[in-house]
Amino acid sequence: MLALRLLNVVAPAYFLCISLVTFVLQLFLFLPSMREDPAAARLFSPALLHGALFLFLSANALGNYVLVIQNSPDDLGACQEASTRKVPCPSPSTHFCRVCARVTLRHDHHCFFTGNCIGSRNMRNFVLFCLYTSLACLYSMVAGVAYISAVLSISFAHPLAFLTLLPTSISQFFSGAVLGSEMFVILMLYLWFAIGLACAGFCCHQLLLILRGQTRHQVRKGVAVRARPWRKNLQEVFGKRWLLGLLVPMFNVGSESSKQQDK
Repeated sequence: MLALRLLNVVAPAYFLCISLVTFVLQLFLFLPSMREDPAAARLFSPALLHGALFLFLSANALGNYVLVIQNSPDDLGACQEASTRKVPCPSPSTHFCRVCARVTLRHDHHCFFTGNCIGSRNMRNFVLFCLYTSLACLYSMVAGVAYISAVLSISFAHPLAFLTLLPTSISQFFSGAVLGSEMFVILMLYLWFAIGLACAGFCCHQLLLILRGQTRHQVRKGVAVRARPWRKNLQEVFGKRWLLGLLVPMFNVGSESSKQQDK
């Protein structure tokens, strides 16, 4: 349990450090390299478009990250007493998290990168957090590949060029042909690629469970759920203002779960 509590602190710090490093590389390396293009128009320059798109992706990722933490899915009902007595909760979708030391309504799982449980109130923000984190990482990887291609004069036309970039760069780094800053960007390329694919996988898997009306906790416990139309399952999580929440980080308002909780 102590290791889990420690991971619950280290993982959010790791995510924030990666976000800070990504922002610094975008601001001081990738954007200045795009401004050096003399043929670019002033109004729609590559640097301006790249900066606006990256700001949109990162703002939505960090905004939903904060909302996942703020919207704690606590259940203050009868299951609170049941958890203290170490007996099963009355509701099959309610779970007592030992890491958070609290009861979660419609528990899905505990996310160590946010240091919080994912449940009824913050499910939509968690899905959007995974979506925009994946897009921001993959977009940063593309910008980093363009930067490395321009600095080191490397062509990525061959499909295996990205896979062989790391071992080739390591040998060139120890021989002095690649600078330390360039080697750091190359390492970040693979980290962005891994985080982007992982978050995309989490997002797709979570959307599949939402369409079925299930949570990961119910799947692990083998709890059967009543069949409902997939549109109602989506509306219960994303609400009627799903388009606004997709563009701007906002609380989970207008959904069925939030209405039931208000009652």
